Amino acid sequence: MKLAYYANTDSLYIDLSEQTSVSSREISEGVVLDYDAAGQLVGIDIDNASHKVQLQRLILTGMDGLIEQRAS
Repeated sequence: MKLAYYANTDSLYIDLSEQTSVSSREISEGVVLDYDAAGQLVGIDIDNASHKVQLQRLILTGMDGLIEQRAS
């Protein structure tokens, strides 16, 4: 899973899978779910993210694996 914030557009993309998105559905204003060819959720796009999501802090609980932080 990858989280990417784009300050120039104030959007947050949560990439849940390596699969390619083939369809999308807006579930509320500025929140779009992306699906692969099998209908599985592969990503979440949030516009105006700084007004909808607490971006200052990320807490991971009960998750094993590699955690990376990359500069934008």
